Amino acid sequence: MVCIAAFIILALMGIFVGILSIFKRDIGKKYWKMFKKAWGCVWKKVRLQKCETGFKEDVKNTIMSRVIIRHPKWVKPLEIILEVLSVIIVIVAVWAIATAIKSLLALWALGTCNVTQPASCALGAEVCGIEEKEPENIFEATGRWFTEWGEIFAAIPDKFTSYDPEKFDLAYVRPVEPFEEGAKVVVDIVDPGCIICKKSYYAQKNSEYFLSHEVRVVPFVIIKPDGTPKFKNSEIAARYMLALKDHSVAGIIILEKIFLESDADGVSYQDRFNEDYSDSKARETIENWLREINMSEEEISAAREKAFSEEVTNMIEKNRKIVEEDIHVKGIPTMIYDGAKHTGQYKAE
Repeated sequence: MVCIAAFIILALMGIFVGILSIFKRDIGKKYWKMFKKAWGCVWKKVRLQKCETGFKEDVKNTIMSRVIIRHPKWVKPLEIILEVLSVIIVIVAVWAIATAIKSLLALWALGTCNVTQPASCALGAEVCGIEEKEPENIFEATGRWFTEWGEIFAAIPDKFTSYDPEKFDLAYVRPVEPFEEGAKVVVDIVDPGCIICKKSYYAQKNSEYFLSHEVRVVPFVIIKPDGTPKFKNSEIAARYMLALKDHSVAGIIILEKIFLESDADGVSYQDRFNEDYSDSKARETIENWLREINMSEEEISAAREKAFSEEVTNMIEKNRKIVEEDIHVKGIPTMIYDGAKHTGQYKAE
């Protein structure tokens, strides 16, 4: 175990020694000699052969040469400490390598290097993450670590699957703009409270994306680990949108007001819904928007009743199940087009 630990340490030191050896070649030669010995030992361990004791003794003698002279009685305890430290170094190194591999696989399969906290992954696309509860103790953390591997392996087949946007039975609304005949179908999963979704929708709108594609906008409510919506009032907006999904414009108008417009004080409606509005104020605002498109009080009342009915509740839960379990989405916005899943903000080509 000592020789394996020494190999790990020497491998990490290689970068610095390489720079120093440019100026002092003798340092590089001594390092290279030790590294080859360590590698030879590790290679034998991999093949289940006995390691050279010579290198192990070299390491110990180098570390304890001064101790032997001054404090002979410390030699035995220090040997035990050295063995324990070697085991710890190897365990930490193996864990670090396994974690790095897991992160890279997750990034490839799920679009995020952090399975349970997607938004915290700096290497992935900027998203509003569908996050899970943080482990409270070492046992939960260990269980989560292995669970994440399961999620990654479950998502790997998706990379070799051709996605058909029409395959998923999702409840959706359509943009106001009429799309061209024969336009490709696109599924666009968004949360009304998500700022990245807002930016993505704005980019689509400005690039005339909705004219050249049949976009199906799926209202999705991100739920926090405690069971409440991640964004205040986003569920209310989603409920009204789905209640009015068969209306020619009402469902998407609600989303466009939240994403693209501001109130009389110049504050974005999305900010108002996320931070300021109470439940009743959010409902009142939405219903005022419906009046602006000439919906009658009877129609608004029917929409209100349907929005908070079991029918719409089932739509929201069905969307959630398909998005999280069938499409394996870890962050939104997520779009499905050209046979693939695309996570993160849309960028005009």
